[in-house]
Amino acid sequence: MSFSQDVKNEILRHRITKPCCNVAAAYAVACFGKYFDDHGVVLQTENEGVAEFAQKCYRRCGVQGEVLRKERPTGPVFEFSVKGEEEVPKMLALFGHSGKEPTLRIRPEVFRCQKCTQAFIATAFLCCGTMTDPEKSYNLEFLSTRHYLSQQLEAMLAEHHFNPHRALRKGANTIYIKAADPIEDLLTFMGAGGAAMRIMNQRLYNEMRNKTNRLSNCETANLGKSVQAAVQVQMAIERLQAAGALHTLPEPLRQTAKLRMQYPDLPLAKLAQKLDPPVSKAGLSHRFKRIQEAAQRLSDAETAEKESTHA
Repeated sequence: MSFSQDVKNEILRHRITKPCCNVAAAYAVACFGKYFDDHGVVLQTENEGVAEFAQKCYRRCGVQGEVLRKERPTGPVFEFSVKGEEEVPKMLALFGHSGKEPTLRIRPEVFRCQKCTQAFIATAFLCCGTMTDPEKSYNLEFLSTRHYLSQQLEAMLAEHHFNPHRALRKGANTIYIKAADPIEDLLTFMGAGGAAMRIMNQRLYNEMRNKTNRLSNCETANLGKSVQAAVQVQMAIERLQAAGALHTLPEPLRQTAKLRMQYPDLPLAKLAQKLDPPVSKAGLSHRFKRIQEAAQRLSDAETAEKESTHA
């Protein structure tokens, strides 16, 4: 089962207790179903629970509808509809619509209390919403073919600070939210607090994983620099040894060169403590720098000598 279906199933378990909120939920089915006019209401969904929820909402409002199962190659579709000659007028009167409106718009008079808005938005998600698995990305959407209804739903979401955006995709108006914080707030608002908690946990996991990766990359980079520096020092010492010039260095540098060749993989801090007397890590780095400078002077002298010979 997808994360989106998990969210819808959690919303379905959230009970609507007030009659006015039940009317608001039924109204959302009409607004965001397949169609709503003077012929009735039709909602098609792949979730049987959503169709049964719609039927219960209308029954509590005194309007009878039916649920049919339709088989399709991609799987069954469940259709809730109100089409009876006696039921359609009752439904239209309940919502304050004639069914002949040239443009369908949400009537604010339907909402009697703050929770009516919650019931309406939650049911709208049941009818036309989808949610991406938070392991992949943060994205919650409402899709509708009705332009003005989408505008109004966007305004309702914005009024509650859920930071919605709207776009037209393949003929459908898409209201989407991509930030984790407002998605968590909206899920909680719609009665899917468990899903919101799953997103919070996923965010914590992602943040910890990213932090671990950054630290690992940083440590790897630092280790690479340390290895490169150690190799350069050893090459400088070997160059001085090959030229018989190591004995020309001051005693502290000769001692340092000997220890580095004796312990090629030992970290600077530990190598510094093996010197007699011990020195600081910074002091050891300074000695290595002087050894490399001596090797460079030797190389420069050899290069100058060759150029003089060829001249």
